[in-house]
Amino acid sequence: MIKTLLFGSNGFLGSHLQSKLDGEIIGVNIRHQNWQENIPGDANVFINCIGKAHDHKGTATEKDFYFANYELVKVIFEEFLKSNAQIFIHISSIAAVEENERKELLTEDSVGNPQSHYGKSKKAAEEYLLKQSLPSWKKLFILRPTMIHGEGDKGNLTLLYKIISKGIPYPLGAFDNSRTFVSVDNLVFLINKIFENRDSINSGIYNVADDEPVSTSNLIRIMAQVNQKNPLIVSVPKVVVTFLAKIGDTFKLPFNSKRLSKMTTTLLVSNQKIKTALKLKELPLSAEEGLIKTISSFKTQL
Repeated sequence: MIKTLLFGSNGFLGSHLQSKLDGEIIGVNIRHQNWQENIPGDANVFINCIGKAHDHKGTATEKDFYFANYELVKVIFEEFLKSNAQIFIHISSIAAVEENERKELLTEDSVGNPQSHYGKSKKAAEEYLLKQSLPSWKKLFILRPTMIHGEGDKGNLTLLYKIISKGIPYPLGAFDNSRTFVSVDNLVFLINKIFENRDSINSGIYNVADDEPVSTSNLIRIMAQVNQKNPLIVSVPKVVVTFLAKIGDTFKLPFNSKRLSKMTTTLLVSNQKIKTALKLKELPLSAEEGLIKTISSFKTQL
């Protein structure tokens, strides 16, 4: 049976991994003194999903991001090298490549263009890991998920749902965009498949995304459908929306330029490399099925 050490088990993704991954899952809290001494000698896998992403209050510093997303990665990976574990899975982010808008389909070979401390610190961690020498019997998998959603999500989808569920018209109809998401269930499925195929899959970077992109207008339709309402989409002029987002930047409001970008820009990501490596034709949940499951969970958690 696979025994996995999970770093970051209390976060959104970590909690899903803790309950859904195959085998025995042991959460490791690196805040505990001498945590390294409690690493079991028979652990097979290290998974690192510690990270700092959201900073809606705008109070986090560059040092905060690099500590969580880079410095801690080095500490955990060094323990992996000392251990008997065979697999290290690092949860990175597509933000290490692109955070805003990219018209062409992103692959693992796309040139990175991170802009924020978050994206740059994620990229730095990837570069560090790829430079390390691995014994022939150990493997490293860097997973780059797109925007992850699922039960317990408190990100941009939740904010958007709050607007739609109250019957407030969606004001961003003037923006025509499409983005690739990933449901947490599809992400867990892929990690379990890595476990199953650990002898045949090669180390490296793998994008993790749903099979299909979703336009924002379709996302609004799904939210309205879950609430059994007709979608109300209003095309407020882009210049007005952009101005309101800048006001949000100034006064630290939930609606700001960063969130506007996430909700209105196009970012398409290919998951073909990991599906080919795992001999998969498609993921268990379509993009729409995953979103319906997530949005349905909002009805009970909000």
